[in-house]
Amino acid sequence: MKPLAYFAAVVALFWITALQAEPFAEGSSRRTMDIAGEVIELHAYKPAQYAGGDILLVLHGLGRNAPGYRDYAIPLADKLGFLVIAPLFDRQRFPTWRYQHGGLVRSTRGEGGFPVEPEARRIGSAILAIIDAVRAAENRPRLGYSLIGHSAGGQALSRFAAFTPHAAQHIVIANPSTWLWPSPDERFPYGFGGLPEAMSGDDALQRYLAQPLTLLLGTADTRRGADLSVREGAERQGQHRLERGRNAFRAAQQLAQQRDWSFGWRLIEVPDVGHSARRMFGSAEAQEALTGR
Repeated sequence: MKPLAYFAAVVALFWITALQAEPFAEGSSRRTMDIAGEVIELHAYKPAQYAGGDILLVLHGLGRNAPGYRDYAIPLADKLGFLVIAPLFDRQRFPTWRYQHGGLVRSTRGEGGFPVEPEARRIGSAILAIIDAVRAAENRPRLGYSLIGHSAGGQALSRFAAFTPHAAQHIVIANPSTWLWPSPDERFPYGFGGLPEAMSGDDALQRYLAQPLTLLLGTADTRRGADLSVREGAERQGQHRLERGRNAFRAAQQLAQQRDWSFGWRLIEVPDVGHSARRMFGSAEAQEALTGR
């Protein structure tokens, strides 16, 4: 590395490290943080009267509009006291297999079992590392957290809930194009099929159904637009996002009842709202999803 480039890299690392040691400022802010060896851009919002409330980690949709999603969550932060953190997962480092599909399997072509990626490559590891970095910046190592994702971000949280041990208070999945179906007969990324036994057997399914998961569906999200997945596995889930969400909930509920398993999922519908993160996050139903009431 040339001396000037080396100096610039050292200065950049110094400022990243310095920022990581500081609490987030009131209002809207942006910073970059070293997250498990990858520099991630975080867009934050801290209410003026912030009193140490939980982190609300917000996962953006296919457009990768992290600042916009941060802004959509501001009403939730102001009313419920959250510290909002919206990370940017860029397309170059976090393509579909690593973002929407959780980073478990790079390619789902072929038959038989899938080679599973190392845990460090999974979106769940990045999410937990971001939570720990924010806790360290706030000097609150036990700060609680909840997760909310819309569209592509909801897809990521569906796979996160199934495969990542966590301590989230709430996981809210809003209007995703596809779900992780609670069945080993449907191949990943649409179900558990093709994954190793430890990730696809009854124990894994039971853990998935026990998650504190809220399916937040807009009743007007029924358009078959260009961003809706029309792959065969997705189409088996339903004709549009609303139908797919209702079907996923029904399948999970029925399986839990048949096996006498604990069932932690909830279904909440937002009347007359389509595929709009702003309107979904701004609804009274989103507040209900994040408070349990």
